[in-house]
Amino acid sequence: MKLLFPHSATTRDVTVRVSVSFLPEQSEPGRGRWFWGYHVRIENEGRTSVQLVSREWTIVDGRGGRHEVMGEGVVGEQPVIEPGASFDYVSGCPLSTPSGFMEGRYHMVDEAGTGFAVAIPRFPLVAPAVTS
Repeated sequence: MKLLFPHSATTRDVTVRVSVSFLPEQSEPGRGRWFWGYHVRIENEGRTSVQLVSREWTIVDGRGGRHEVMGEGVVGEQPVIEPGASFDYVSGCPLSTPSGFMEGRYHMVDEAGTGFAVAIPRFPLVAPAVTS
């Protein structure tokens, strides 16, 4: 699992794992646009189901510019994750620099209706060096 998802964080029996890939076919470095895809797996290692209600992302480019993204659910869903189950989704991120990073948190609710935040691990966005 470590190789497939090299970035992970666990909060209250919920583990968030992330893998990221630079997407050259969607990038235009000559026009100041680099694009990455990322795959997130949220694993519920607890004894009760949890629901992902909303997300908060911090995206930082190579110049230190910060962009905050907040919204309900992920990819149009607010999944309920049963004990021992996981939820996967894929999304993407453009930057105006060839490097940066992302991190954040998901807001979850447990079966008792108690809300809690789950850390999304920081992961780097780094385009490979172009050699000519």
